[in-house]
Amino acid sequence: MTAGAPITLSEDHRDCFQEITNVAIGQAADVLSRMLNVFIVLPVPNVNILEPSELTMALTAVDENDSVSAICQGFTGGGVAGEAMLIFNDANFSDIAKLAYDHQAYSDELEMEMIMDAGNLLIGACLNGLASQLEIQFSQGQPVVMGRHVHVPELIDTNKSRWTKTLAIEVNFTIENSPVACDMLLLFTEDSISVLKQKADYLLD
Repeated sequence: MTAGAPITLSEDHRDCFQEITNVAIGQAADVLSRMLNVFIVLPVPNVNILEPSELTMALTAVDENDSVSAICQGFTGGGVAGEAMLIFNDANFSDIAKLAYDHQAYSDELEMEMIMDAGNLLIGACLNGLASQLEIQFSQGQPVVMGRHVHVPELIDTNKSRWTKTLAIEVNFTIENSPVACDMLLLFTEDSISVLKQKADYLLD
């Protein structure tokens, strides 16, 4: 790629990334659905090339005034690297706990366990789904807490020094007939974009 050249996505590439992500999150949602015995609603993923300063705007399903907690997990393999972020609205924690941990009293320790369990489940299943379609084997890092009980702009500002221009894919998981929702953001490094485009071209041919 020519130095300084703008990074863009064609409609074909955007559609391909949406479809690949749809399949991957469908697998993740199926695991979550069977675990909680609920139906998961999945909208079409949002796919964009973003600067770090634009990440807050990318989180379309999260109100900037809402208090949130988030974890992230790095991944790399086959010339592709990035981070998966999972963002929970704090107002939903007690509802999630009732679904998943109805035998336990709600506590700070249970909340932390819940964040990590959901992160391992959803991020792991989603990355496995992406890897199988792209014919890549991802090595995944340990989940890391990015912030607890903070607002989205603060969450992004605190962590954006790690990111450059990125391919961002946003997915919102919603439980049917429930206020429970969480947002997943897949952030691929700038260097990964050309590799992902090549993979998309192969799938489109």
